[in-house]
Amino acid sequence: MSARPIKSFRILVAAVAPIFIGPGCPTLGTGPTSAVTYINQGNSYLSNSQYDEAIAAYSKSLEIKPTPAAYHGRGISYRNKGEYDKAISDLTKAVELNPQSAVIYTDRGWTYREMREYDRAISDHTRALEIDPNLATAYVNRGAAYERKGEYDLAIADHTKAIEMNPRLDGPYGNRCLAYIGKGRYDDAIADCTKAVEINPKYATALVNRGFAYQSKGENERAISDYDKALELNPRYVFAYVQRGLAYGSKREYDRALADYTKALQVNPRYADAYYSRAIAYYYLRRYDDAWDDVHSLERLGYQMGSEFLKDLRVVSGRDK
Repeated sequence: MSARPIKSFRILVAAVAPIFIGPGCPTLGTGPTSAVTYINQGNSYLSNSQYDEAIAAYSKSLEIKPTPAAYHGRGISYRNKGEYDKAISDLTKAVELNPQSAVIYTDRGWTYREMREYDRAISDHTRALEIDPNLATAYVNRGAAYERKGEYDLAIADHTKAIEMNPRLDGPYGNRCLAYIGKGRYDDAIADCTKAVEINPKYATALVNRGFAYQSKGENERAISDYDKALELNPRYVFAYVQRGLAYGSKREYDRALADYTKALQVNPRYADAYYSRAIAYYYLRRYDDAWDDVHSLERLGYQMGSEFLKDLRVVSGRDK
């Protein structure tokens, strides 16, 4: 049960990449006072993560006068809710109304990245940098898209550029850490995540990424320490529970591993990696019926355990399924 990259690793990038440029709200622009008032209300709701209320306020502003600021703000609100198609629609309208806004392009690029449309994301961030070559977050977000594509050298180059422009941003270090992990350069990854945490001690994702790098080097105690700190900051960090469980499993502390996988599933009952890993923990604890239950839960989610594991489980459990 050694550390392994799993599909949910992609979530870390989304958590690291900056969402907004500047104070976190779109620029107002001009229009009737009432339209601007609704935009201000939307910005306030958005900054407090009240996305439904923000959408309602921006929509009222748009009823009065269509502005790039209102489309931009509503698009970000939809994106933060995971309603990416609606977000792209609004952000595209914002771009059409204000084609010289680098910020809108990079926000739309961020959304495309979450939709796994990495080439479109890269195109938008590149356009943002053509408009404003000093927009450090466009480098960060383009680097994150490159990392998702597995183009780690390009990702590292973009994050390095962002660090040169503003060495006090935590995001570029956290994202470059991921690219270094992708290349197997774990010491460099650890150095970058350590720097990110120095800048922002509450950067839970950087702690998890550093833990993953330690875990990949076989330094499970250090990995567990980082996962502990991350979970203190965010007790609902599902990936941290699963990775800490894997670290405990590597130490043959299967009861502790089991507890972490179970906690992950309490937070997200559809987290396939937790079922996969918990089935293995049950196997080592000789709780074969429970292992089969997790195998079946995994199948219901559309995934399969490895054939060798299933063969061994059939033998030791004395049952076929």
